Amino acid sequence: MRHAIEDVEYAEYLFDRFYGIGSCESGGVTRLGYTEVEDEMHRALCTLGEEKGYGHFADQVGNTYLYRPQYSMDEPYRLVGSHLDSVIEGGRYDGVAGIIAGLLVMGWAERDGLDLPIRVGAMRCEESSNFGRSTIGSGLITKEIYKHDVGEAVNKQGETLHEVFDRKGYSLTPERIQGIREYLELHIEQGKVLEEYGDAVGIVSTIAGPRRFKVHVHGNAEHSGATPMGMRSDALAAAAEIILEVEEIGKSEAMHQSVATVGVVTNHPNALNVIPGEVELGIDMRGIDVASLDRMEARLKAACTRICEKRRLKYFREKTSDIPPIEMSSETQQKLLDAAKRLHIPHRLMISGAGHDAMSFAHICDTGMVFIPCAKGISHNKKEFATIESILDGAMVMYEHLKEEAL
Repeated sequence: MRHAIEDVEYAEYLFDRFYGIGSCESGGVTRLGYTEVEDEMHRALCTLGEEKGYGHFADQVGNTYLYRPQYSMDEPYRLVGSHLDSVIEGGRYDGVAGIIAGLLVMGWAERDGLDLPIRVGAMRCEESSNFGRSTIGSGLITKEIYKHDVGEAVNKQGETLHEVFDRKGYSLTPERIQGIREYLELHIEQGKVLEEYGDAVGIVSTIAGPRRFKVHVHGNAEHSGATPMGMRSDALAAAAEIILEVEEIGKSEAMHQSVATVGVVTNHPNALNVIPGEVELGIDMRGIDVASLDRMEARLKAACTRICEKRRLKYFREKTSDIPPIEMSSETQQKLLDAAKRLHIPHRLMISGAGHDAMSFAHICDTGMVFIPCAKGISHNKKEFATIESILDGAMVMYEHLKEEAL
């Protein structure tokens, strides 16, 4: 749809204010959760809010909120949220597009005199890139994550989350967030469905549940030149078989919209002339069908046992995450679909294969997500791209819904 030039210019201005923070020589950005760079992103958000006369505050885990000061802090409100951290050398739209949308929605509400308390929320450490745990900020304040799950998680600098929180004055046992009547989040799709079908927005029905594992394979590190092939215990060769097996597991469950990926390989001692003695694999399985996830997990265990027994190696497997598929509020889904129809914006109902902060809020309030297209489905990559017009399309759908709630 056509957008007012002042809205396009303001959205571009917001994007430019975040653009250079955490820039990498590669062309992407690195804005890891609970680092100084993420802090800088949150400070920029506060400054943008101050320019519009909004108030701001941080909660006990560092999440940042903007609010319209004419409303009491005790009044129930709608929260439009996302995150400001990124993966390593990631793109500039993942998370940030949702914060821009929130600022647009709040600005339109102010312009139109919409009598509806709205806040914009930037959640901390949504990505798992720094601590190996995702949605930490939103998970802690909604009690979806508990202290024993994340406190000992270690970041890229070797600090535990507990140590980082002590240094920053945050709490691993914060009070549960109160007063939210509805949580809305705009996000780039991170896939190709909207682009392929020519739809401008997607209304999310379900967020796929991730099950994540670490598989440790133990062999014997020996001289690569002096050890005969028949006498080796090569942990990396076994890991390679496991990697291919994980791919096959994912393919076999694709009909149920499940996926399986080995995204991390840590090889020890990782020397050219030494047979690998120990390998750690990071495995990510996701889906919206619990039975399919159960089958994939069982097959992973069987494959590791079979491969390592054949090669006379030892292994152990630990589950690091097990989040069930999360349904978005059916009522909010319908209201967002109706809003898109009224605006004549091409749309579709769809699932999310990626995890989002919305997962944390779904059990405490009505929750909805709006997807917008990203070029070629590329995300977590410096080539990630979405148009300003797409951000405005998605924001307009959320605002159209919120206007109805105010009537």
